[in-house]
Amino acid sequence: MLSVAAPAKINLTLEVLARRSDGYHGIRSVMVPLELADVLIIEPSTRFSFSCDRADLDGETNLAYAAVRALGDCPAVRVELRKRIPVQAGLGGGSSDAAAVLRAAMSGAFGASPDRDWLRLARGLGSDVPFFLAETAALVEGTGERITPAGSIPQWHVLIVKPPVAISTARAYAQLDTRDRPQRSRRDSISIAMLEALQRGTFDEVAALLQNDFHDTIAAHSPEIAAADRALRAAGASNALLAGSGSCLFTLAADAQGIADINDRLDLPAGFERFVTRFAATPRWL
Repeated sequence: MLSVAAPAKINLTLEVLARRSDGYHGIRSVMVPLELADVLIIEPSTRFSFSCDRADLDGETNLAYAAVRALGDCPAVRVELRKRIPVQAGLGGGSSDAAAVLRAAMSGAFGASPDRDWLRLARGLGSDVPFFLAETAALVEGTGERITPAGSIPQWHVLIVKPPVAISTARAYAQLDTRDRPQRSRRDSISIAMLEALQRGTFDEVAALLQNDFHDTIAAHSPEIAAADRALRAAGASNALLAGSGSCLFTLAADAQGIADINDRLDLPAGFERFVTRFAATPRWL
């Protein structure tokens, strides 16, 4: 039996650039994988089967299932997905599940695999999937296909709040397009500065650079996200930020006690969830 972790992610920065001729927006973002993770279980079987412990995600629309099918003929294995990452949260759970399937395939979990363009296969499954193949923090550019891994990163601590609301990514982009925004050059990019600060392991600099172009727009249109933002800041989270296009928000601390103190003071409305985690360890972290 093979067990593969599929980590959640947060965006320390998310710059939304101009709409491209193909209709997609370019982005620059520094993404970080977390210890909070789904688990993919793969074991031998007489025939292929796929299951998920969430009934609403146990079907052909599941990205992990789509990733297996994208490999070609389904192997004689049983694949079980155990969900721990909240869905429609901006944490990349579905994309990470798909990447976990691809990483398992690279290791031979589904039998001998022909030479493949794994990046192209990942990109075809979703814009965030290539990032999760890096297995560490990375600068993500283009529409998600250009990945610059950060190497080793510190295991800083994270508190995540999940409001009981889902955010449409397409609608979030549409709302952002109604606002006048400066188009930052790569030379002046806050994401480039964030990558360098993260590689240096300078927490105060990283905290000061946190930025998400969606944050103010989505908070203005979602009372639940605005309430989570206020609750985090009232608890002492000076660096609360939206994860992706939402709906989760997060705050960082350099040590576990800093997050524990905020968590103890955090007063959330009914139906809001919280998750305490930290940056995922990478194979290169010493």
